[in-house]
Amino acid sequence: MLRQRATAQARDWSYRTDGIVFEHARQFGWSNRQTNQVRRSLKMLQILAPDGTTMVRATEVIRLRRYDAEGNIVSTLDVLDAAGLLIDDRTPHIDRYFDGKFAGLPPAMRTQLELWFDIMIHGSPIPPRRKPRDPATVKIQILGIAPIVTAWAEDGIESLAEISPELLLDSLPADAGKRHWAERGFRALFGILKGRNAIFADPTTGMPLTEPRRSTPLPADTETILAALNHSDPAVALATSIVAFHGLTNLQIRALQLTDIIDGRLTLPDGRVIPLAEPVRARLRTWLDHRATRWPRTMNPHLFVTMQTAPRLSAPSRQFPWLKAGISAQTLRTDRVLHEVQASGGDVRRISDLFGIGIESVARYLGVLDPDLSGHRPD
Repeated sequence: MLRQRATAQARDWSYRTDGIVFEHARQFGWSNRQTNQVRRSLKMLQILAPDGTTMVRATEVIRLRRYDAEGNIVSTLDVLDAAGLLIDDRTPHIDRYFDGKFAGLPPAMRTQLELWFDIMIHGSPIPPRRKPRDPATVKIQILGIAPIVTAWAEDGIESLAEISPELLLDSLPADAGKRHWAERGFRALFGILKGRNAIFADPTTGMPLTEPRRSTPLPADTETILAALNHSDPAVALATSIVAFHGLTNLQIRALQLTDIIDGRLTLPDGRVIPLAEPVRARLRTWLDHRATRWPRTMNPHLFVTMQTAPRLSAPSRQFPWLKAGISAQTLRTDRVLHEVQASGGDVRRISDLFGIGIESVARYLGVLDPDLSGHRPD
């Protein structure tokens, strides 16, 4: 019913937004179907908005899903943002995560944690200066300290200024991995609070940092690799081959652009130039043919595109295409490094240069295949 009303009404707003929609469609290679979906979503927004509304909140656009709208929500947000009509009132995921982990704390403790969180996410231009941290790093630190801080609050502690070095050490978990991230989190937390004079003393001063427990690198199942290499989806086959033959990381795969590959040679941001193996080249040709046929008008510069990213310029998600492949990029990369360790006889310098990893990381692989190689040193 709403879609029928959207087709028959909202003419005024259509005249104001159609030009922007068509420009985006031309610039990003939208199909006629997607263009019409976005136009319909904009019409629905006008019907739902109060009279005289000139700005649209992002949460209102997202709520269109309640009406089973066919319009592309992300593309609709892009159009409104480009037109200067969008109020982005979406709460970042990391903010929701922080609120969920620290709900119900005493006011003083909550204020101290909010100060730390704000500086970690946004940085600080005033002394002591700090650069913003990646939200993923902040999330891990929240995960490390949240159970301990919550337990302190349940024990009647009202402020983090009450925490002594002895209490902190007694509260740290025994597991090496959890303890490592708790220590990292508390170092940052108390360091920021001390720098802002929110506490009198930093209880982490002089506290040693526990080394995290490292997993043992293991080779991957050969049948699983072969199945992914010969997958019917050309994106899966190509991504698998790049990692299996050349050991790229998932982040590097997602960031690859069409211009990074010239005449069968891949150039990475760090300057390394990799001649692609013939099996990779064959899968590259298949993927490029599929890409050109499936999304002939896309302006996305990334090598890999999806239904979601073809109409814009963003990289694919972290899960692409590994959920369909049935194996992770890290598992493939680990298998590739182990094979190189074996083939090179534990040549540390060669392995480090080939895969862009440090000496300590190489040592983990050396000890797996032959404990005697763990003490190998480059010439």
